[in-house]
Amino acid sequence: MVNVLKVWMLMAVLTGLLVLLGRAIGGESGALIFLLIALGMNFFGYYYSDKIAIKMTRSRPVSESEAPELYAMVRRLCQSARLPMPKLYITPSLQPNAFATGRNPQNSAVAVTEGLMKLLNRTELEGVLAHELAHIKNRDVLVGTIAATLAGAITMIASVIQWGAILGLNRDEEDGLGSMVGAIALAIVAPIAAMLIQMAVSRSREYMADAAGARMAGNSEGLANALLKLERGARAVPMQVNPAASHLFIVNPLSGGAVVNLFSTHPPIADRVQKLRSLRV
Repeated sequence: MVNVLKVWMLMAVLTGLLVLLGRAIGGESGALIFLLIALGMNFFGYYYSDKIAIKMTRSRPVSESEAPELYAMVRRLCQSARLPMPKLYITPSLQPNAFATGRNPQNSAVAVTEGLMKLLNRTELEGVLAHELAHIKNRDVLVGTIAATLAGAITMIASVIQWGAILGLNRDEEDGLGSMVGAIALAIVAPIAAMLIQMAVSRSREYMADAAGARMAGNSEGLANALLKLERGARAVPMQVNPAASHLFIVNPLSGGAVVNLFSTHPPIADRVQKLRSLRV
């Protein structure tokens, strides 16, 4: 119920933001146009958020013949947790990482990177998969996927409007100045809005998924060791991923300094590992 409320709040914030921006740029007609755009985005974001997330990360479906061990592991965990089998994807990146997406357990997907499959041993891989399945079981993947979709959409629309103003698409000089001012405002507001939407996805969901995943796998050491390897891998191997989708992953795929860490949607790996190792599974 809490996650459903979060989804509606995210949609309401997006709609209000776009209507205000539309009004600032195009008056009443602009507000109406952006209201229609927001309603359309909310609809597609809710029903197709999983497909959008898969597209944003350039993941591809993987068959059971290609990855029989991966399928067997996920199937066994799903049976233990009484979950339907999700669709499985491979993300083309050497950085070890993984994420889950989908609006409910019946329409869910788990994606693992090529680097993850190469780096982790069986126990560690099982721990990561259990963590992602825990997100699905807890029904919090929809919130994360909607957040990624809306944050990406805000940034994209802002970019289009900014370039339109820069290229002087408005012929009237006064309107052109207004568009330029609106573009400058968007350049400031859009990244902040995207960041706030991402941060609306609580860090606490990672701790909960860690604990639930450890219980699902039957041990906490596999996931704890995996997180340490993934943290080192994320620092050593860059990943080309839309920042709006970064919070979907089990560890932050974007390396950065203190400022990035301050606004990270992921809790510190050291804290997660400490909590996992204190669990009695």
